[in-house]
Amino acid sequence: MDLGLQGKHAIVTGGSRGIGKAIARELATQTNRRIIPLAADVTSKEQVERVVAEAAQQLGGLHILVNSGSHPGGSTTATGPIETVVDEDLIEDFNVKYVGALRCARAVIPFMKTASWGRIINISGGNARNAGNLSGGARNAGLVHMTKTLSVQLGRHGITVNCIHPGTTRTERTPSLVATRAAQLGVSPEEAERRDFAPDSPRGNAICRMVDASEVAFVAVFLASEKAWAVSGELLSASGGAGRSVYY
Repeated sequence: MDLGLQGKHAIVTGGSRGIGKAIARELATQTNRRIIPLAADVTSKEQVERVVAEAAQQLGGLHILVNSGSHPGGSTTATGPIETVVDEDLIEDFNVKYVGALRCARAVIPFMKTASWGRIINISGGNARNAGNLSGGARNAGLVHMTKTLSVQLGRHGITVNCIHPGTTRTERTPSLVATRAAQLGVSPEEAERRDFAPDSPRGNAICRMVDASEVAFVAVFLASEKAWAVSGELLSASGGAGRSVYY
């Protein structure tokens, strides 16, 4: 299927590893494949604006923004019981993921308006639907709200905005995380993963295996495509069917 992405130019934050890297690689198979690595701190308005302007100048415009630039789960000092949360670390988590995405969107939108075509895709996370993580859950829920708000504001300019909730996803971090889980259970890493994704395991999902970052990337690339006009202001879960709650 031709996704209509030839000649489109994208910025992927957090593209050096994990889900962001997988999305950048998949987009590169659908576009003209010219890749420009640029470094920026998304907590800096000046750095974001500089990198966006440089990317637009070198590529000849911008059409796609993927916001994937944050540490999964948040800071360890901002995710536990409320008595232990460090205010400054919680605020920094929001500054990176939520306000960082806002800064990037604000910088890229003028180029999308010029082209009368744009796609913004926010990578959020399943913590938004599960109580317990005061940083990750709140930031992810906030990204969903931003997604809908921007979709209402930007749709008239030919720009769609959507959000993806990845679940447990295989990335470069997975071996160390599985090894830690295996040590807790006193089993091999292979057995720990098998148990976590066994049928009906509360830690697993409906497809009974871990989703790979490349599979999240497939969803993102569809949302970035010419074929996805009918989808805007929406949330797609790419968790392999984790949980049993019904959303309607």
